[in-house]
Amino acid sequence: MERRAILAAVLMAALLMIYQTFFMPSGPEPPPGSKTAESPAPAPAPSAPAPAKPASPLPPPRSREASPTPPQRLVSVETPLYTAVVSSEGGKFQEFTLRYRGEKPMVLLGDLGPTGLAMTTEGGRAPEIVSMNVNADSIRVSADRPTADLVLSGERDGVRVRQTLRFRHDNFAVDADVRLENLSGTPREVALMYPWYTRAAWKGTTERFHGQHPTEIVWRTGHVERIEDLSTVIDRTVEGTWIALDSVWYLVALMPRSPGFALLTTRPAAETRNGDPSAARVGVAVRAAPTIAAGQAWEGQVTLYVGPKEYDRLANAGLEETINFGGFPIPRKWGGLPMDWLGVPILRLMNWVYHYVGNYGIAIILITVISKALFYPLTVKSMRSMKAMQLLAPQVNALRSKYKSDPQRLQQETLELYRKHRVNPMGGCLPMVAQIPIFYALYLALSVSVDLQGAPFLCFGRVFGVHLWICDLASQDPTYILPILMGVTMFVQQKMTPAAGDPRQAKMMLVMPFVFTFMFLNLPSGLVLYWTVSNILQILQQWYMDRSKRPGPAREAKSAARA
Repeated sequence: MERRAILAAVLMAALLMIYQTFFMPSGPEPPPGSKTAESPAPAPAPSAPAPAKPASPLPPPRSREASPTPPQRLVSVETPLYTAVVSSEGGKFQEFTLRYRGEKPMVLLGDLGPTGLAMTTEGGRAPEIVSMNVNADSIRVSADRPTADLVLSGERDGVRVRQTLRFRHDNFAVDADVRLENLSGTPREVALMYPWYTRAAWKGTTERFHGQHPTEIVWRTGHVERIEDLSTVIDRTVEGTWIALDSVWYLVALMPRSPGFALLTTRPAAETRNGDPSAARVGVAVRAAPTIAAGQAWEGQVTLYVGPKEYDRLANAGLEETINFGGFPIPRKWGGLPMDWLGVPILRLMNWVYHYVGNYGIAIILITVISKALFYPLTVKSMRSMKAMQLLAPQVNALRSKYKSDPQRLQQETLELYRKHRVNPMGGCLPMVAQIPIFYALYLALSVSVDLQGAPFLCFGRVFGVHLWICDLASQDPTYILPILMGVTMFVQQKMTPAAGDPRQAKMMLVMPFVFTFMFLNLPSGLVLYWTVSNILQILQQWYMDRSKRPGPAREAKSAARA
């Protein structure tokens, strides 16, 4: 009897489960269609198809939901120049790491990077990221396979989206071809946007990322315009052929290659994270707003450059003006002289020398020697003039004492003294003025050259985590030997230089080497190397002049002083 009771209980439970499974769902299904029509007349079974006819309009919504948002897929991209990870969410880059003098990350999730292709067909509504399908799980390009395409496709609001990303083995640029096809029977106004964001403030940035995080926004109209304070960025459209997030040595640029695109700076509305306003983001973007007729398509192309600011690469992409060589105080748009006229030839010369010697430190030394050799005649003239002025200093001081109450007479007698001994008071300055633009251009070329990053000069390895000696010409000397050597050579140069003015001014000039030493402690080693070699060559020239047997005007001035 107990077995029968147990069997009966099992059968009743099974019957209840079967009833709930097969009969209960028929009750909830009518509510979406019409529950009131079914409840008053449950008997007539033929009327059941009637609600099925109103359900016929439901397939269109179901067809949209029949293609639900595809799950995110990640595609790895490997090239000789960089590695990347592309997400199916708008084709954004989850990772982008340059293989350039080490690994340089150009995308930091949440802080720096693109959001992917965003689109909307509703006016006044912000574009949303388009979820897509991808045609590959990984892409690899090399010399054997120079190019490869990644195709992403999706659909939103009756508009089919197709994005093709083209990667090359020898270029940091990525081409993005976009095709929008209107599948509906009415014209559609589509808003398309591709932004790239960065933090407005990079406080506490790790050293490994230094020089890669953007510090300004740059775009080109008739000339290059810059926003150097990212906290002032607002939503606005700018005129130009490209727009970029710029840093010291690296660049992210968006370049439309077809008409219909606009450039803009953007700032997400009141975006802060963890109550920290400095974590807010700003960015650049390209935007298009085409109207697509029924059954028609629209196509556009944008090139994305993510890479180092090598001059030749940038020139091939039309981005060479992103390298900021500076200029004279007058703005270029008002006729000022840009320093790239001098900086670019020196930069090309440095790379040409490096091609043969294979060491940027030796290239810097050779360029410094070449510049000193070119200006040697002017330097000699300047030294002779300064020496002659030094020998005439006692007579000038005597004239000052004699005519201290008559400045006009003092000036006449002093000029007559210089004319008599054929000494030009400006002879010591003019030759140096002619050299200043070249030396300053060399300084600028070294300060903006990404080629020096990670380039060793005399590198003997690491001891206790410290490089010995100069293993990166773009960073400071970790041992401080080179800045101290620069200060010593500058002090020796000051002591050897003829002093023709007030002795108190000469003593003040001896303080300059100590000031410069502290200034150069944290400057790139390449710049300190250039300055040190220049000082050594100046010392050698002064030593040679002091022992020259042909002093020229200095001999006449010396004989006049004896008389």
